[in-house]
Amino acid sequence: MRILETGPDPSDIYRPEQQITGDPEKKSGFRNFESGDLIERVYNTYKLMHTNQTLKFVKQKHAEWSNCSHAHMTVMESLDCLDQLVDQSDPDVDFPNSFHAYQTAEGIRKVHPDKGWFQLVGLIHDIGKIMALWGQPQWSVVGDTYPVGCKFQNSIVFRDTSFNDNTDDKDPRYNTQNGIYKPNCGLENVLMSWGHDGKETNYNTLLYRMSKSFFSCFKIPEYMYRVMTFNNCSIPEEGLYMIRYHSFYPWHTHKEYMHLCNEKDLKMLPWVQEFNQFDLYTKSTDLPDVEKIKPYYQSLIDKYCPGKLFW
Repeated sequence: MRILETGPDPSDIYRPEQQITGDPEKKSGFRNFESGDLIERVYNTYKLMHTNQTLKFVKQKHAEWSNCSHAHMTVMESLDCLDQLVDQSDPDVDFPNSFHAYQTAEGIRKVHPDKGWFQLVGLIHDIGKIMALWGQPQWSVVGDTYPVGCKFQNSIVFRDTSFNDNTDDKDPRYNTQNGIYKPNCGLENVLMSWGHDGKETNYNTLLYRMSKSFFSCFKIPEYMYRVMTFNNCSIPEEGLYMIRYHSFYPWHTHKEYMHLCNEKDLKMLPWVQEFNQFDLYTKSTDLPDVEKIKPYYQSLIDKYCPGKLFW
C-alpha cells in the first residue's frame, strides 16, 4: 500500500480546538463519561465490553468475521443501514450513526477540499458498526478500543470499575506492561479489542514468540480494515490507519501503549490525531441534508471503493 508524503506534521495544519476555543464550554462537553442524560446507557455498554472482551473472545471474533462472507452490497447501501443504529457507547449524541458519518466527512471537506480520500475516510470510518445489525451485541462493536493480551492502561474509559470481572485482568500472562508482546513490536502485531474499526495482525510475526497451539499461522484482521483490503479499495495507508485506530483513544489522545509502537506507528500517529479532531468535534444536533450531499460522496465511493463489496 502506498504511503503519502506527510510533509509537516498534519496536526499542525488543522486544530479544531482552535476554532472553538471561543466557546470552551462546548469543547469540554465532548466525551463526558462522568455525567449526562446518556451516562447510564454508556456505562452499561462499556461494562459489558470490558467484562467480556478477553484475548480468547477477540480470537473467536477474528475467526468468525475474517472471510467477509456476511453480505454483498455497495458502500452507500451499507452506510444507509446505519440509519437504523444509535451508538450506545457515545455520550455525545443520540441520533443514527449515518448522520455522524456525513458530519465527519463534511468537516474534513471544508478544511481539506483537495483530499477526496480523506473525506471518504470520514464517511466510512464507522460503517463497521453494521455488525450490530447482524446479530452482534453493541458492546462487541462500538466504543473505544484498546489492546488485549497486556495490561489494561488507566486511560481506558471506566478503567477503575468496569474490568473487575475480566479474567485477563487477573491473569499473570496478560496483566503485565508488555503481556504477550515484545517492546516496539508495532501495532500491526498487537491484538485490539474487537470492534468496528480495523487492523490486520500478522501472526507469522507473532509466532516467533508464541506456541503454534496458541495461534494458527495466518493473518487475521479486525473488521473494517479487512473489508477495505479484501475488496482492494485504493484508500492510501494514511486513511487505513485512521480507520484502524480512530477509536484507540488511549494511544492517540492519552499517549499510552507507546512502548508497543514502532517507527511506522509514530509516523502515522499525526494523521490519526488529525482525523480525530473531525470525528469528535463535528458532532452536532444540526444534522446535514444527506440527500443533497450524497451524490458528491457517491463520486468518491466510485473512485476508491466502486461496486458491490464483500462484507
